[in-house]
Amino acid sequence: MNNTLKLIISIVLPQVAGGLGALVTISSVGSWYQTINKPSFTPPSWLFGPAWTTLYLLMGIAMFLIWKSDHSLKKTALWLFGIQLFLNGIWSPAFFGLESPILGLVVIVPLWVMILVCIKVFFPINKVAAYLMIPYLMWVSFATALNASIWYLN
Repeated sequence: MNNTLKLIISIVLPQVAGGLGALVTISSVGSWYQTINKPSFTPPSWLFGPAWTTLYLLMGIAMFLIWKSDHSLKKTALWLFGIQLFLNGIWSPAFFGLESPILGLVVIVPLWVMILVCIKVFFPINKVAAYLMIPYLMWVSFATALNASIWYLN
């Protein structure tokens, strides 16, 4: 497969995963989510779409940089990326779809760990790919604190 096709797939795949999660989120943001207690550091709702779109783009570029490499860890790194993307994809149905902050925590904590593992495995393959995952780790760190606070307050 040529690199152009790998790049397109790499960018589209995380966006699709995010889009599927957004479908679940949209239905709850206007109803259940408005009725629960949230911490003072909750960002405005309009921020989540642009933030996640940007993060999914960075993730996709990171995936592409790993996929096009010839490193012996490439296959492992792509599997790890797939696992974290799966966890990312099920967080919205867990938190918003099932209206369960505790289930959201059950998903987001291993997601955070898998992002960290991806960064560690990506680093010897492609340092730029590892660095591109850091904003995602930071955002999920914040999201974990937000998720935990919502669980605690409700």
